[in-house]
Amino acid sequence: MTDKIESVPLEEAIKEVETAITRLALLHLSFSKVLVNEFGDERGSELIIKSILEYGRRINEVVSKGGKDLPKWGVYSGEVYQDKEGCYHVTGCNLAKIFNQFKELNLGRLYCYVDAAKSMNSDPTKKLIHTSCEACGDDHCTLEFVDTTEEERNSFINRDKNWKYVDPRLVQDD
Repeated sequence: MTDKIESVPLEEAIKEVETAITRLALLHLSFSKVLVNEFGDERGSELIIKSILEYGRRINEVVSKGGKDLPKWGVYSGEVYQDKEGCYHVTGCNLAKIFNQFKELNLGRLYCYVDAAKSMNSDPTKKLIHTSCEACGDDHCTLEFVDTTEEERNSFINRDKNWKYVDPRLVQDD
C-alpha cells in the first residue's frame, strides 16, 4: 500500500461530477418515463412524487448525520448565490439541461420537488420552493424558504398525492 496522494485538476473533477449529474438526470427520466407509461400520467406522476419524497427523506437523513447535500462544483455551470432576503439564485442547472435536451421538462421538473421534500424532512414548518425554475423553462432557478400550511404538513406526513402543490411553480400546466 502506498501513501501517494493523487490529485486531479479542478476542471477535470468538475467534468466528472457533471457526468454523474447527467447520469442522475437520465436515471430520473428513465424511471419517470416507465412509471408514466405503465400507470398513466396521473398515477405515474403520483408515484414519482412519492419516490421524490422518499429521496428527500434519505438525503435529509444523510445530511443530518453530517453528510453533504450537494457537491460544490459540477451540479451547476453558472452562478450560485444567496441574496440578502435569503433566496437562492442558481444558473446553469445541469439537470435541467438534460431534461431539456431530451424534451422531457414535464417529467424532469418532478425531480425538483426534492428541494421541498428534503427541507420539510428537516423542518416540516418550512419548505424550500421555486419561484423560478430552469426545469420549467425559466432562465434560472430562484428558491426561497416559506412557511408551510397545516394542510401541506398533513399532506407531507401522509405522502398524499396532493403534496405536489407544495411548490406551485413546479405544477404542470395540464
